[in-house]
Amino acid sequence: MAIDIRRLGRVDYAATVQAMQDYTACRTSESPDLLWICEHDSLYTQGIAGKSDHILQPGDIPVVATNRGGQVTFHGPGQVVAYPLIDLQRAGYFVKEYVYRMEEAVIRTLAHFGVTGHRVGGAPGIYVRLDDPHSHALLPQRPQKRTGDAAPVPDFDGLGKIAALGIKVSRHCTYHGVALNVGMDLEPYERINPCGYAGLKTVDLSTIGVHTTWEEAAQVLGQQLSIRLAP
Repeated sequence: MAIDIRRLGRVDYAATVQAMQDYTACRTSESPDLLWICEHDSLYTQGIAGKSDHILQPGDIPVVATNRGGQVTFHGPGQVVAYPLIDLQRAGYFVKEYVYRMEEAVIRTLAHFGVTGHRVGGAPGIYVRLDDPHSHALLPQRPQKRTGDAAPVPDFDGLGKIAALGIKVSRHCTYHGVALNVGMDLEPYERINPCGYAGLKTVDLSTIGVHTTWEEAAQVLGQQLSIRLAP
């Protein structure tokens, strides 16, 4: 069953989350998987385990508590937000694999624009080299050696975050998703510790020299997600 991609345009955050929850609560084994692609007005969203001290100076930007995983992040115009509503049991893969596939879709989307995306151990999301976003060379901090059972301490040296992940799984079904920064006002990120990391630099495609439209980035990301998230 192909994923049904819906381009929603700019939509209210709270109403969209409610609609995702309603769909997830009512869906059956026959319900189609959906991919909603949209944009939100400026707001901070705080994850379920979010610590308020990561919100430094929100100013006039509203802070909305939400039930995804992760810490605080920013949504605003010029960011492509993708919400996959997937039945993982039917798709045949687990949450860890789902996260990997979403990150892979972002990496392939960046590659379409000539940019190399990187994963950082212990910190979901996708990052780019600040000095050379187009370099394919392995990051100096990779591969990280795991000591015992402890997760690696994320090393963001020389990197900027370009895509954030925050997901929720209920009865094997996903909602919330991934946000890719395309052409934004990045100043609001300076008022928070993005994803709970003080001093983590956040970038978008425009600041690393890629000039594209929201529509093109949304189209490429939607296509990549539909390929990568297939059963």
